[in-house]
Amino acid sequence: MVKELEQISFAHLLLSGTFVHVAPFKDLQEKYGLKIQPNVVVLVSMDRYPDLAEGKPIEWKINIGQKLIEELDTNLPIPFLWTWTEEGVLALLLDFNEINTQDREREVLLLAEEIQKDSDQIGIHVSIGIGNFYDDPAHLICSFEEAKKSMSGRFFHGDQLIFRANIRKNTEESLMIPLTKEKSELFSIVRIGHIEGIMTKIKEIMNRVAEIYNYNEEVFKSEVIDLLMTMSRIVVEAGVSPVSVMTNTANVIQDLYQTIRYDKFVLKVCNYAKWLTEQVENIYIRDVSPNIKHAIRYMIENHQKGVSLEDMAHYCHLSRYHFSHLFKKEVGTSVIDFFNKLRIDKSLFYLEKTEFTVQEIANQVGFRDSNYFSRSFKKYMKFSPTDYRRLKRKI
Repeated sequence: MVKELEQISFAHLLLSGTFVHVAPFKDLQEKYGLKIQPNVVVLVSMDRYPDLAEGKPIEWKINIGQKLIEELDTNLPIPFLWTWTEEGVLALLLDFNEINTQDREREVLLLAEEIQKDSDQIGIHVSIGIGNFYDDPAHLICSFEEAKKSMSGRFFHGDQLIFRANIRKNTEESLMIPLTKEKSELFSIVRIGHIEGIMTKIKEIMNRVAEIYNYNEEVFKSEVIDLLMTMSRIVVEAGVSPVSVMTNTANVIQDLYQTIRYDKFVLKVCNYAKWLTEQVENIYIRDVSPNIKHAIRYMIENHQKGVSLEDMAHYCHLSRYHFSHLFKKEVGTSVIDFFNKLRIDKSLFYLEKTEFTVQEIANQVGFRDSNYFSRSFKKYMKFSPTDYRRLKRKI
């Protein structure tokens, strides 16, 4: 096990390119007791791993990983190092120095086919991404990045496939699509901490973006990451600490660019969108009792509906009088005033970023009467919706 961990450590240094800050490559070979000098990276990715691993104990994950490693140890005909780069994705650092340079491209493809056949024999189906060859160990990180990028064809669909670096279609699509009604609704419900709505809406938008750009991975990722960045800004503008939001967003974006499966990408986006929206929700429910939290969440989830004071009290299993009294005591404002302010908060994004009419915005945020919306807006914001929009456009 100690020797295995040393090899994994060496592999990580090579894949990250950070060994150049540690010691010369030859010195590291001597330190780790390894003669191998890898010159290409091959990624072996278990097909449908998230589905297979769901609900499985850690012992299952360890066992399937060991089975794959043991099979490769037994059958690979050339020297290699290995390390896991994420769950279900194994990086092989292969040493083709004994193979003639002109034969390496053909041999690595044959090797990939053999890896698939050997894996099939033990009931593990894999897809494979192959980077380019580099004689300088400092450039092995390039082969790793190329292998990941080559597997973009598998991002949306496809099992038991083999991908090569540089075999990519050039795309000239714009990285921007119009700010649609769906995107406007997404951003506006982030502003009021509508968690359930966010989870549904962002999945719908991701599906739509994938279709619009004909399942082009690079454009899809750019569009979705742009959504997350906008959501992060909205969360900060709502009053959440910018330090934690921006730090987490940067980390998530870096991780998303390295994610090579659509389902896993969607899961990560949804989880982070939920986290962002929870930060805003916490502003509304901070320092109130469970009953009032329950009521506020009910308002957020039903802000577009005609919900009455009786409906809210009944939902909380309280009398109308007791509910109103308790809400005013804890929140500092009446139930109806709070509910209207919640809807006004949502309308701000529409007024600032869209060309929707005041009537359309009123309907979108839950007011059926645009005049009542305008009066309520002025009460809370000290401007009419039209004046607020004009003011924001000048800034």
